Amino acid sequence: MEQRIGSSSKPVEGEPVTGAGFDPAFIPGITGPAAKSQPEPEPEPESESEPTAPAPAEEPKAETAEAPAEPEEEKEAPEGGPVFEASDRRAKFVADHRGVRLSLDEEKCEFRWNEIAAVETESPRFGKRFTITVHTPDRRWYPIEIEATARARFKEWEDELDAVLDAYFEEA
Repeated sequence: MEQRIGSSSKPVEGEPVTGAGFDPAFIPGITGPAAKSQPEPEPEPESESEPTAPAPAEEPKAETAEAPAEPEEEKEAPEGGPVFEASDRRAKFVADHRGVRLSLDEEKCEFRWNEIAAVETESPRFGKRFTITVHTPDRRWYPIEIEATARARFKEWEDELDAVLDAYFEEA
């Protein structure tokens, strides 16, 4: 009889390894490990010895009783509230009651008002690129440049953005 030390017929069981080496979408601190796919439990087979009773009749529900759910933020939108929108062929900046949305080409990001520490604007001395930077409480910033049709738009954009910030942005 021969016995081997250090090898067994059972695989080693333990906590699964997680992290970027096994999940390329894993970013520590931002995303959690990928959800484990749990096998669905098989339904229990019905016993043939039990008689099957007919299900009680249900009253028909009116289709208008339940409207499709809208996000709460949409319902809170004040009528005629200030909105700021500036865009060019590639970039777009929108600030309204929901928060701030930035987009550049196919990339998009959205910030609710409670996720914003500051909004900064910068107009260049020369040129027509207006820069808007969104700062977050964790000291990150997201700048976007929008090309204006004329330098005169800078003052107009600053005034419109100030109206939105005054209405919705609360400094802590």
